[in-house]
Amino acid sequence: MSTKNQSPRMAVKYKNEVVPALMKKFAFKSVMQTPRLTKICLNRGVNGAVADKKLVDVAVEELTTITGQKAVPTTSKKDISNFKLRRNMPIGARVTLRGVKMYEFLDRLISVSLPRVRDFKGINDKAFDGRGNYTLGVTEQIIFPEIDIDKVNKITGMDITFVTTAQNNEEAYELLKELGMPFKNIKKS
Repeated sequence: MSTKNQSPRMAVKYKNEVVPALMKKFAFKSVMQTPRLTKICLNRGVNGAVADKKLVDVAVEELTTITGQKAVPTTSKKDISNFKLRRNMPIGARVTLRGVKMYEFLDRLISVSLPRVRDFKGINDKAFDGRGNYTLGVTEQIIFPEIDIDKVNKITGMDITFVTTAQNNEEAYELLKELGMPFKNIKKS
């Protein structure tokens, strides 16, 4: 964790290394044109939450532990009788990170958590949405060192969405690559 008057390592890297690299690559005229990361959203659906309400509480607690910011339960939007689901029933957990906590989480994700994934060969570069946002699916919450594996009774995954100010996928890809995201090296033949 950084102190009050010290910027996170990733924020300093963005300012000193990423912005000049992006300005050179895309020939931006102003620093304000360079894409930046605005927020990171973690979202987790809980399988079996209809039958056991405690699972949502566990998911909220785990997301809070991983991010260092209080997570909130998500609720269903409509009734689905086949799933025994009623409107406004808790079915997952989510948290949105901005500013210092966002950069600190990104740093921990890239340097500690992603290398702990089994058979890790890099993340897919096809998960951009066309508007400069990227979603990464994590299959196990135990890749985060904050989670005590002995206390986990069910291994579940989550989606991590990186929201940027990039205008297209290419700008967002270069931004995340410069920040250190380990994309797969796909050989074009």
